[in-house]
Amino acid sequence: MKNIQAIRGMNDLLPEQSPLWQYVEAEIADVLASYGYNEIRTPILEQTELFKRSIGEVTDIVEKEMYTFDDRNGDSLTLRPEGTASTVRAAEQAGILSAGRGRGSIPQRLWYCGPMFRHEKPQKGRLRQFHQFGIEAFGMPGAEVDAEVILVSNAIWQVLGVSEAVTLELNSIGSSEDRAKFGKDLYDYLVGHKESLDEDSQRRLDSNPLRILDSKDEGTQKILEGAPKLVDYINEEDQIHFAKVREVLDRAGVSYRINPSLVRGLDYYGKTVFEWVTDKLGSQGTVCAGGRYDGLVAQLGGDATPGVGFGLGIERLVLLLETLELVPDWVYQQVDLYVCAEAQYVADAMILAEQLRSELALRVRVHANGGGMKSQTKAAQKTNAPLVVFMQERDMVDGKLMIRSYDGELVEGQDQLNVTVDGLIDFLTEGQ
Repeated sequence: MKNIQAIRGMNDLLPEQSPLWQYVEAEIADVLASYGYNEIRTPILEQTELFKRSIGEVTDIVEKEMYTFDDRNGDSLTLRPEGTASTVRAAEQAGILSAGRGRGSIPQRLWYCGPMFRHEKPQKGRLRQFHQFGIEAFGMPGAEVDAEVILVSNAIWQVLGVSEAVTLELNSIGSSEDRAKFGKDLYDYLVGHKESLDEDSQRRLDSNPLRILDSKDEGTQKILEGAPKLVDYINEEDQIHFAKVREVLDRAGVSYRINPSLVRGLDYYGKTVFEWVTDKLGSQGTVCAGGRYDGLVAQLGGDATPGVGFGLGIERLVLLLETLELVPDWVYQQVDLYVCAEAQYVADAMILAEQLRSELALRVRVHANGGGMKSQTKAAQKTNAPLVVFMQERDMVDGKLMIRSYDGELVEGQDQLNVTVDGLIDFLTEGQ
């Protein structure tokens, strides 16, 4: 019988990989807590209409990439391709985006983490099931909150040590009215060059010409050099808003590059948009992206509520840390103490381990798989445990254990000690 394999582009996270993910997730969660953001968890399945109404029916995501199916009741459901729409739906349904209603009221600062799904061509840094951290700030129209969202992402890079490897690209895409005027003039210009555009851009020309600005095709980009510029269509109010965003970033010492071609691929964005990009991951250079979406809550049936946020790809961030060799050694330390025991002392080892876990809150693994001291020692070293305890007859007859360190001294000039159980607890207590 043929073995069943994982679905293409939906990868397993194996035990040797999970410590790095746990480290990244914990560091990000700590940063978000420091800015006063609260976690929200939403289902991975939503009504298809949610994403059609929020993302836009003529976007690549809705047209080509969503996992959509009819359930047994005939309802059209979709595996969430991004997190913002689900967060808006959940928050609005709970009544926390309207003043005086439900469990709270705006403003709200929320964060989420979990798997998203898009049927794309799997490649390095791009999967069909991928994972995102995202934040969403609701009820605050000021430019300062746009800057705060960017500062949150910048703080994450600093904590993880990747600041030098990422660059902030920034733009303002103005109001929907501004973009409509620009889109008409852009269309009029590009239609005269249609045959010279790349295939995707030709398809987008009638449905969503602004997305052509994102084209990576060199020929299309050459044509765009003579096209109208979105910056010339931005109204004065939104220009002032964008200037305030830049002022806060300047005062905070966050460097950035204005990218007039940056429009983002989701229809709900307006005013400020941004991406953090890197040249360390080949073609998959975007690590984090977001912007303002003041019309989305009303578009989904709620009250008019300003919003701004970002999505951060965990796979790419993990890959970036590995590529730059920035993963701390302790991340892969699976346990604090490993106990090796000869067969007649395995039960004693398990009781000792229970005591150490309850009294000292240590992560303790007991070797309960038999074998001699040599093979047990190899197993202990694979866990990167800083301390290994040996329970063997030559020491136990005197009521003692042996503690050993394989990466440094326990005390001056010694990498092993013989102690009683009480002596072990005293030693570990002093070490904490």
